[in-house]
Amino acid sequence: MEKAYKNLGYIFILLIPLTFLGFLKTYFNQIPTFKENITPYIHIHAIIASIWILVLITQPLLIRNRKNKLHKKIGKISYVLFPLLILSFIPQMIRIINSDTPHFLFFPLADSISLTIFYSLAIYYRKTLSKHMRYMIGTAIVFLGPTIGRIGPLILGLSENVTQNLQYGLIYLILMGLIVLDRKNGKDYKPYLLIITIWIIHQIIFNMIF
Repeated sequence: MEKAYKNLGYIFILLIPLTFLGFLKTYFNQIPTFKENITPYIHIHAIIASIWILVLITQPLLIRNRKNKLHKKIGKISYVLFPLLILSFIPQMIRIINSDTPHFLFFPLADSISLTIFYSLAIYYRKTLSKHMRYMIGTAIVFLGPTIGRIGPLILGLSENVTQNLQYGLIYLILMGLIVLDRKNGKDYKPYLLIITIWIIHQIIFNMIF
């Protein structure tokens, strides 16, 4: 693993408290009764997404500790896990389409498309570690959307539009920081250019719809 990214797995651990805060009021606070519109499909999505986050954390830690064989085995498991993750978005999409706010379909649809693009590229470049790792970082950044998107309105009292655009700003800062880091170390930063382009398109469409 590249020296600058040796602690990547530990950084990904931040997704756990962010996810907890983001879904505290709408999911975790309802344990164990789950009375407010929590269907079995939401539980399934939560479980699969949680497993995926654990995979994101574990994989770079395995590389860091030279557990390459186990890293590859878990990588192969992701060939099944990732499609299940994307499929788990579908019930939510159907519910939104049939609701009074069908434009909110943008969020799960955009997340699914972004995840699919970044994961597919990561697998395509699985034998080129530098590109593989950067596209997997791209998949991790997608998870900031559902977490920060809820922390802003539900915990900080910000409007959804302000929260969303602050989220884009944070994502751009992260990606620009990674580009600067790679340029400084003479590494291939081009994957981040594609990732940031996808997010710019994401922001443009969001502001057109909302």
